[in-house]
Amino acid sequence: MYPEQIVAPMKAELTSHGFKELLSPADVDSALRQKGTMLLMINSVCGCSAGTARPGVVMAVQNATKKPDQLTTSFAGFDVDAVKHARSYLQPYPPSSPSIVLLKDGKVVHIIERHNIEGRPAQMIAANLIQAFETYC
Repeated sequence: MYPEQIVAPMKAELTSHGFKELLSPADVDSALRQKGTMLLMINSVCGCSAGTARPGVVMAVQNATKKPDQLTTSFAGFDVDAVKHARSYLQPYPPSSPSIVLLKDGKVVHIIERHNIEGRPAQMIAANLIQAFETYC
């Protein structure tokens, strides 16, 4: 598990833009049982999270006309139980940190996994998400 002083600024990068933290399995269940759309960012300490995933997600939310009803995040390697439980909802997709998931009524409708994040600029991730928001939100 990562120390809090390391992950706190990385969490704040999303929470300062309206993302609600899912810190426990109960938080995950509560969020996923709500009707409507939800964006879940499984955050991590890796370079692709810092360089493209978090900035891309924030850019998408700030620039989209249509937006998810809920913005949520949980941190891999820190919010361990919450992330494990969230991943149970994301089957059949394998665990991926980071990952960006759009759900509608608790079902995955769009996912960007780590292998689709690495090497791509934040603007490309944002454009991908904005298109998904237009389609599903």
